[in-house]
Amino acid sequence: MNISRVFIERPVASSVLFASILFFGWLGFQTLPVNDLPNVDFPTISVTAVLPGGSPEVMANTVALPLERAFSQIPGIDEMTSSSTNGNTRITLTFSLDRDIDSAAQDVQTGIAQAVRFLPSDMDPPSLRKLNPADAPVLILAVSAKNVPMSDLDKFADSHISQRFSTVNGVAQVQVFGSQKYAVRLFVDPNAGVAWTRHGQGGAGGADR
Repeated sequence: MNISRVFIERPVASSVLFASILFFGWLGFQTLPVNDLPNVDFPTISVTAVLPGGSPEVMANTVALPLERAFSQIPGIDEMTSSSTNGNTRITLTFSLDRDIDSAAQDVQTGIAQAVRFLPSDMDPPSLRKLNPADAPVLILAVSAKNVPMSDLDKFADSHISQRFSTVNGVAQVQVFGSQKYAVRLFVDPNAGVAWTRHGQGGAGGADR
């Protein structure tokens, strides 16, 4: 069977078919989406650990390091970055595109459970969150004051401003950066004497040193 003979013997039908292909091809080309930078959803998980009063060095050595060792055993990690500030450590894990984000989250949670015994006993367990690195802040708000301590300013931004923004429809996340939380540090001299008071019956008391 000669296919070209069919079109040669039917010139009108061939012309209509050719015109239809051109029309629908042009129509499809006009509606074809084009994106130079496609929005690729990389499987990314962020782990946050909080230890009030911890310096960046303490957070990096006692919190970030045990977590990184546990996460390094998870398969499919393309990149792992960590950032430690005063009382806060954040580790970002980027997985390969063929890795399921839910399965990766389970592996990260298992890694956190394994690293908890190596973390300071007085801190809460780290928390994880799935995120899209293509997301960028749509609003950055700076808060400053001349006569208000930074700890009070941080408390106001965290308890009032961020809470109000988080209730707005369409807001996925509100983060407070540059926080300075109030903390008390005690430096004890083991060679110094300790004064204490002991009270007995009848209100008698004495002081020993």
